[in-house]
Amino acid sequence: MKFFVTVLGLLMVLEGLPYFAFPEKMQVLMRQIEEMNPDHLRMVGLVSTLIGLVICYIAQRTDIF
Repeated sequence: MKFFVTVLGLLMVLEGLPYFAFPEKMQVLMRQIEEMNPDHLRMVGLVSTLIGLVICYIAQRTDIF
């Protein structure tokens, strides 16, 4: 559980950094995302999720990291 909470905290730090460092650019990005086709957004989300799962799998199964 301690590891999970640590990873969740790190995720929040990484998610918050762009908003802190580049708030104006993030607003522009949000407007662009708002105009995107939902199917395209869904595909981007799926691909990102799959890449994340593969990275987690590789990290757990090998000594690369």
